[in-house]
Amino acid sequence: MASVIHGNAKLIEHPLIQHKLTLMRKAETSTHKFRGLLAEISMLLAYEVTRDMPMALTEIKTPVATMKAPMLEGKKIVLVSILRAGQGIVDGMLRILPSARVGHIGLYREPKTHVVVEYYFKVPRDIAERDVILVDPMLATGNSAVAAVHRLKETNPRSIKFVCLLAAPEGLQQMQEEHPDVPIYTAAIDEHLDENGYIVPGLGDAGDRLFGTK
Repeated sequence: MASVIHGNAKLIEHPLIQHKLTLMRKAETSTHKFRGLLAEISMLLAYEVTRDMPMALTEIKTPVATMKAPMLEGKKIVLVSILRAGQGIVDGMLRILPSARVGHIGLYREPKTHVVVEYYFKVPRDIAERDVILVDPMLATGNSAVAAVHRLKETNPRSIKFVCLLAAPEGLQQMQEEHPDVPIYTAAIDEHLDENGYIVPGLGDAGDRLFGTK
């Protein structure tokens, strides 16, 4: 299974991604194992999100003959992490996109009102010449992702894509309403949000599980 389109959202149903995601969901999965699985899934997600990267033929010489072979054209990508859990996805993606620049957006959700507050923002100076891959493991209420995209649009990047592990229908709807021009890539669309804004069945707090905090 490859992917299923839901509006501007692409559900990636590759068997390896789904298997590893199931292991991540398990409550007994250790921090060490969770971190490793996130890195592995992130590499697979990067494979999917970069399918449309432009190619150009370049003349090279093999041990046998010269030829024109395809290579990435430009390769100007910036991976932007919504702190703190997004960093786990960035670390995995950098394994196959080692030349990508990295940006960070620090956001937190006020516990009672769920209002998003920005506390940090730093991206490459030449972001206007780059394609942004914005990452966060969870698309729950959608508030953080929506705020991050609004902030990134102020810097005028060439394009923005959003990548997450899990999405709730509520978060998908908000992102699609606020930013219909931003493609969403996710490994799962779960059932709903609970009264605390957590994805159900979800996998708990991705940041806490990634860093071993509570």
